[in-house]
Amino acid sequence: MSIKKIHHVAYRCRDARETVEFYQNILDMNFMLVFAESQVPSTKEPNPYMHVFLDAGMGNVLAFFELPDSPEMGRDTNTPEWVQHIAFEVADMEALLDYKTKVEAAGIEVLGPIDHSLFKSIYFYDPNGHRLELAVNTPISQEKMEKIQSLAPAMLEEWDRTKLPPRHTGWLHEKELGSN
Repeated sequence: MSIKKIHHVAYRCRDARETVEFYQNILDMNFMLVFAESQVPSTKEPNPYMHVFLDAGMGNVLAFFELPDSPEMGRDTNTPEWVQHIAFEVADMEALLDYKTKVEAAGIEVLGPIDHSLFKSIYFYDPNGHRLELAVNTPISQEKMEKIQSLAPAMLEEWDRTKLPPRHTGWLHEKELGSN
């Protein structure tokens, strides 16, 4: 038994139409389908909703629920806003910079590109306040990648004991943070 892949991820939105138009016009996603009911199929709870699905490319599906009878949506105030985000991969650096220009032209503030060594990213928010990341992988040797992967268990173990960031891969953000 094993997981084949993520089928879809779903988030709440303030306005289904505005959300679909944002992802179509800004991120070039296709609007796939919609479910709408007066009650929740899994719980039978009365709660009208619009559930929209967008094609995020290569079999990846991004979905949103508009819940008009629920209290206004907010974000998790116990978690810094940079933590929870949706990251999409783009083809190359040119595409990343083209998206940055497109997003800024729509009047949306963009942070980056940020160099994470393994990839470079830009960050911005959708109309619902969800933080989005567009990322392009950067070339890295197989040897370096294997080294990073081999360090993961030891880093997790050290973090679990100390709750201090292990420095095994501190070089990854040297360009952005300097040497810590």
